[in-house]
Amino acid sequence: MIFRQLFDSDSSTYTYLLASRQGGEAVIIDPVLDSTNMYIELVHQLDLKLVYAIDTHTHADHITALGTLRDRTQCVTLMGEQTRADCVSRGVVDGEQIDVDGLSLQAIFTPGHTNESYSLVMPDRVFTGDVLLYRGTGRTDFQGGDPHKSWNSII
Repeated sequence: MIFRQLFDSDSSTYTYLLASRQGGEAVIIDPVLDSTNMYIELVHQLDLKLVYAIDTHTHADHITALGTLRDRTQCVTLMGEQTRADCVSRGVVDGEQIDVDGLSLQAIFTPGHTNESYSLVMPDRVFTGDVLLYRGTGRTDFQGGDPHKSWNSII
C-alpha cells in the first residue's frame, strides 16, 4: 500500500495520499489549496490516478483544495452529506463504504468538532480530521461545534 502523510506547516494540517499499489487509483484526504501543485506532482511521480479527494469537514485553518483538484484531475470530491460546500461532487452518508482500487474506507459521522465532521475508517487506521487528536480533541467552539456531540462521537 502507498501511504503518504503530508504536512502543511502554515496551517498545521495533515493530508494523506493513499493507494493500494503503484500505477493504481488514489485518494487524498484533507488537501490544502496552497499545496495543490505538490499533490499533483506526487500523484504523477507515483504513477497514480487521483479518483477521490475527500475533506473530513470544513476547515477553519485552511482553504480546501477539493475544487482545484477536481478541476485539474477530474477526480470526484466527497464530504459528508451535511456539507454546504460548493466544491463537493457528492455527499457521503454515515456508514457508507468508499472503495478505491482495493482500498476501502468507511465514512462515519462524527459530529462535535463541526456539525459536519466525518471520520474515515480502514481496518488498520482511522482518519479523524480534527475530531480526535494526539492528547486531545478538536475545538468545539465554532462551525456548529458541540462538546457533547464530540464526546459521544469519540466514545
